[in-house]
Amino acid sequence: MSAAAISLGRHPSPTHQLGRVILYIVVILGAIIFMLPFLFTISSSLKTPQEIRIFPPTLFPTVVQWQNYPTLFELKNLPYGTWYENSVIITVLSMLGTLLSASASAYGFARFRWPGRDVFFVVLLATLILPEQVVLIPKFLMFHLVPSALIGHTLIDTWWPLILPSWFGGGAFAVFLLRQFFLQIPRELEEAAVIDGASTAYIYWQILLPLSKPALATVAIFSFLGHWNAFLEPLIFLTSTDKFPLSVGLRWLQQNPADPTMPQDHLLLAGSVLMVVPPVIIFFAMQRYFIRGVVMSGIKG
Repeated sequence: MSAAAISLGRHPSPTHQLGRVILYIVVILGAIIFMLPFLFTISSSLKTPQEIRIFPPTLFPTVVQWQNYPTLFELKNLPYGTWYENSVIITVLSMLGTLLSASASAYGFARFRWPGRDVFFVVLLATLILPEQVVLIPKFLMFHLVPSALIGHTLIDTWWPLILPSWFGGGAFAVFLLRQFFLQIPRELEEAAVIDGASTAYIYWQILLPLSKPALATVAIFSFLGHWNAFLEPLIFLTSTDKFPLSVGLRWLQQNPADPTMPQDHLLLAGSVLMVVPPVIIFFAMQRYFIRGVVMSGIKG
């Protein structure tokens, strides 16, 4: 390669540099635009209820109301701390169930040949087009009638309808994503382990799962976000206020204010900001694995 070509490769042309600068400016402006609603929510959560309703709205609070956040946990008729704890428990247990059951199902679809495997996989993928509302009534009847017949009481108004489905398959999307990733792992690793006397369970737990951290992280993020933000199912299955997750609890607060004589907008906004914190932390902590998982799972069909 000539010295001129090497020099050209090391020093981008002015046109290329200008294009990158324009791209960065567009990306930064886009990020600012998309972040504005969230930043305005944070700012409004630090205002008084009266200042929130001022028109035109102000960007920053006149006097920062830091007490809005402690007030959420101090009101006796507002169990915000309990709702937060409920959301964490439901989401973590559901996420663990999704990771274990979806990875086991994906392992079966990716590494074993059995009669009807491809047919069952197509049927599994077909469930992705079913709206959640279609299966909501059958699921409600299942958790109400079946437990009543078997154990004498219903599972409605418990967390079981929100957690148990994740432990039986983990969802079609999670199975599909993990299966695609498992297909990228060379079979020679398993064959060598079999020669050494490894069992199927050992190969799954000690070989495939450690190599699948990017895909597992991707599934974990999607599962966490899905269960953390879930609203319809908790609204249908739960009736006791002290069992609500945050998604339903904030809606309940909107309809049943802690103090009927005062607006509750500042508390709703403060509660919404605190609800966003765990998903943001989870995403940025696992962002590297998330990107790798999505990219590598789509290489091969």
